Amino acid sequence: MTNTRITDPEIIERRLDHAVMLREFSLRRGGKGLHRGGNGVIRDLEFREPLQVSLLTERRVFHPYGLRGGKDGAKGLNLWIRKDKIKGKDRVLNLGGKNSFKVGVGDRVVICTPGGGGWGVPTDETNDDMDIDEAITRFL
Repeated sequence: MTNTRITDPEIIERRLDHAVMLREFSLRRGGKGLHRGGNGVIRDLEFREPLQVSLLTERRVFHPYGLRGGKDGAKGLNLWIRKDKIKGKDRVLNLGGKNSFKVGVGDRVVICTPGGGGWGVPTDETNDDMDIDEAITRFL
């Protein structure tokens, strides 16, 4: 997978031994503006065998900025949900933007791409943006 290429889940599952648990547009992630920023994409991958995973992503620390009065888009988020064999429950680790690690059987990696920055002064200031806590609890 590179950038935001949206490969069919069946192709990914056939080429790599992992299941695509979720792939959808991440609504409410684009910055507010006269023209709202674009939504991100969420990918939730569950691994069926041990594997080395490398992530090289951007906009995990700094928001995609808005232009001409538009608001910033939401930051991206990369999570590793590990099976904790001792405690019997999942452990969630924030991977940051760049990381390389070994996953085990049943581990999941959730990639939330950032939303785009808005353009122009927003006309409606409703607070409908998804925060990081909401994004994390969604996958537990």
